[in-house]
Amino acid sequence: MTGTRRKDTRQRILDTALELFLERGYDQTSLREIAERLDVTKAALYYHFKSKEDIVGGLGDEAGRRIDELIAWGREQPATLATRRELLSRLNAALAENAPTLRFLQENQAALRRMQSAETFKQRMHGLGELLSDPDWPLVRRVRSVSALFTVYFGTFAMEELDDGTTAEEKRAALLQVAGEQLLAADQEG
Repeated sequence: MTGTRRKDTRQRILDTALELFLERGYDQTSLREIAERLDVTKAALYYHFKSKEDIVGGLGDEAGRRIDELIAWGREQPATLATRRELLSRLNAALAENAPTLRFLQENQAALRRMQSAETFKQRMHGLGELLSDPDWPLVRRVRSVSALFTVYFGTFAMEELDDGTTAEEKRAALLQVAGEQLLAADQEG
């Protein structure tokens, strides 16, 4: 029971910190404010996280866990067009599930550069790129395949800013469609 309660408290801290970071900004949010919002002492907060950087690391770990699972899944699959499409579909779902955290991380890159999370992000993107491409393919085919990844990932943030009446689901579906077309074009070049 104690382990579950500790995990629940840790998750409450992460959720509350993210809420405050999105409302006020990372630099404008203090550990004291997070503790106050949670109605706990700073000592209770320090038991789980020693700093705001630790909290951000926890947020990044939460979002990154899904990507790591996706990479592990992809490595177990045959290197086919169907697998590459499914990989992007699963990535699209993971991005939707972790949208608030990923938006925070995307919007606060300057403040977060000094943390290890930037290098971990780079490694994850590299891992996804390796699953979508093959080093033996011609350059244009590799570019098309990796472009499909960037269409889904970075397109999610770009499309979020568009206020054109389409829903988030419609935008994600359109991004996935375009990424699929890129994968198909790359596959036809082989």
